[in-house]
Amino acid sequence: MADTPRILAFAASTRSASFNRQLARVATECVRQAGGDITLIELKDYPMPLYEGDLEAAEGIPEHGKRLKALLAEHQGLLVVSPEYNGFITPLLKNTLDWLSRPDGDQDGLALFRDRLALVLSASPGALGGLRSLTLARQLLTNLGVMLMPDSLAVGRAHEAFNDNDTLKDDRQQARLQAMTAKFVTTLHRLNKR
Repeated sequence: MADTPRILAFAASTRSASFNRQLARVATECVRQAGGDITLIELKDYPMPLYEGDLEAAEGIPEHGKRLKALLAEHQGLLVVSPEYNGFITPLLKNTLDWLSRPDGDQDGLALFRDRLALVLSASPGALGGLRSLTLARQLLTNLGVMLMPDSLAVGRAHEAFNDNDTLKDDRQQARLQAMTAKFVTTLHRLNKR
């Protein structure tokens, strides 16, 4: 599509064998098949200290935080794949969003999030597929002013959910993810034309 907005995608895990990183790759491929322009990043390439107000006052936003802010500014959509740690989002996701939402010079900290549209997914070896973290990730993004796609996907039994070719073994889940990502791309395209 002409003028297709860009989507920034990441999994909130740095574990090399992370199921959520696998799901991010599957979703990225679905977005591309739907005609979307997507950038998949690894958060381990943007390491930041635990957010702390005195550290921010003394040193400002970390260099990797500034790089990630600049990257987010170039994208209109956000695809977040969130693992579940003890029924909650990961500290990595919370810390990343905490730093990204800090004011930077004259720029309001939430300016980067306003008018962004997000799709949130999760995967877990458990039967619920990270559903609890998915709900909390959606709440956190909403608090930052992000608009959310109404659909989400939680992939349960993730240790046996993926094919080697970056697809889901369950044909119904794969079809659902393809439909969700296609709707995400179409919605972003419509919003971009306004």
